[in-house]
Amino acid sequence: MEILKVENLSKIYGKGETQVVALDDISFSIQKGEFVSIIGPSGSGKSTMLHILGGVDRPTKGKVYINNQDIYSLNNNELAIFRRRNIGLIYQFYNLIPILNVEENISLPVSLDHRPIDEKKLEQIIKNLGLEKRTKHLPNQLSGGQQQRVSIGRSLITEPAIILADEPTGNLDSKNSKEILDLLKFSNKEYNQTLIMITHDQKLAKEAQRIITIKDGKIASDEIN
Repeated sequence: MEILKVENLSKIYGKGETQVVALDDISFSIQKGEFVSIIGPSGSGKSTMLHILGGVDRPTKGKVYINNQDIYSLNNNELAIFRRRNIGLIYQFYNLIPILNVEENISLPVSLDHRPIDEKKLEQIIKNLGLEKRTKHLPNQLSGGQQQRVSIGRSLITEPAIILADEPTGNLDSKNSKEILDLLKFSNKEYNQTLIMITHDQKLAKEAQRIITIKDGKIASDEIN
């Protein structure tokens, strides 16, 4: 089942001599349950791609469909609700709320949606993340690896259509990087969670089932790993 479809996507910043074409007429699709890496050097357009797929930055032209919904046909309020319910985001620097504990940070997307928290699901996610003894800890009481585990839990709690991971191990040492990657692969296999990872790291990208390479705002290659 096709979970994400991108059609003729372009993003242009500025005008005239200062104009920058960040994305240039890109099209591709991703099936439910795929683990895909989007890779490219700095300035290739991959971060712009992340922001547009995540519903954060509107394209200059083109369409993005998630679960058959043209997300940029929605107004800003509708898009914010759709994003909260259907897109999980994992950032390099965690983006946790400092005054909320582990349970509260993981549950935040559900709380913001004014929906009851599924305590069994929350408990299972915390167990899978190995955070059972850290549930009441604040972010500043956690290691970097533990904080990234919390951000993974936050991305999983709503059972989103897709998870976007932006350089998810870029701020971690090799041991924690491997553990975080293993957790992402576990969520992909255990929950059939569609996972899109943005990275510049060739070694990390090869952990995915499919690698899309972006260069100068275009798709340079799209290969099954």
